[in-house]
Amino acid sequence: MSMDKTVNYWSKSVDALLQALNSNYQGLDSATAQQRIHQYGHNTLAVDHGATRTVQLFLERFRNPLVLILIFAAVVAMLMHDWLDALIVLGIVFVTVVLGFIQEYRATRAVEQLRKRVTVKATVLRDGQSLAIPTEEVVPGDIVLLTAGNLIPGDGVLLETKDFHVNQALLTGETYPVEKQPGTSSDDASLVERTNCIFMGTSVRSGTATALIVHTGRATQFGQIADTLALRPPETEFERGLRHFGALLVQIMMIIVLIILAIHIALHHPTIETVMFAMALAVGLSPELLPAILTITLSRGARTMAGHGVIVKRLNAIENLGSMD
Repeated sequence: MSMDKTVNYWSKSVDALLQALNSNYQGLDSATAQQRIHQYGHNTLAVDHGATRTVQLFLERFRNPLVLILIFAAVVAMLMHDWLDALIVLGIVFVTVVLGFIQEYRATRAVEQLRKRVTVKATVLRDGQSLAIPTEEVVPGDIVLLTAGNLIPGDGVLLETKDFHVNQALLTGETYPVEKQPGTSSDDASLVERTNCIFMGTSVRSGTATALIVHTGRATQFGQIADTLALRPPETEFERGLRHFGALLVQIMMIIVLIILAIHIALHHPTIETVMFAMALAVGLSPELLPAILTITLSRGARTMAGHGVIVKRLNAIENLGSMD
């Protein structure tokens, strides 16, 4: 099967696409479909990060500027051989990070369990017979049968239609359902102009159709958008506020420490004692308990929402939710 021949598939004839995908109007046989699942992967957008994702989730807790300030304070305390203060500060950091990590890890696992329980099916032609299968098992070259209410399982072209209308506002922002028909579109046609195509994530509003699936999973238009959004979650107002507050604390600490240093140097105090005093002052100005208080408060909010059937994946999103009318 040559996927190069499916580039700009909306402008190619159905026969050419069937040949490129090694398929036919009766659909794929079960053995070929299974082979393509191994070749292209399951028709999903999610990637199982496993241990890597868990480590990433843990390290993200250290992006909190207040946590970084506390780590700096602990390092300064150790340099001053004030081991008790260093252990206390590190203990607070540990509690803050672990509490936040456990809450978000549990939420992530809960969402994954829900996804496994909810199975969306698609009707395809396999071995010449109509068969309902999980959308995750749809592969390039499959012939799918679509009716009103169906979620479209992949990107492809239409073979036959009857009063077929699709809601594709998710991709194009179009307010009303769009009528789709077999045919071809120009090479440079935009998503809106590809009236012979169907796209993953959109839904059938009315009518019936038979379509050839060309792309699945992350190779679809929807998958490419999802990949872009997954690069980095958008910063919430709460996170932005924390970042600004952390920067303000650092600036205030630096100004006070520099002023104290200048005064001590002007008074000809011993250099070592002056530096040690300035470092101790920096540690004293650090808000040791603030990160822990914030994490405990947000975790309590997450548990309360969980009691009402709402799963919170990101603790910092709770503040945004609380700001809504």
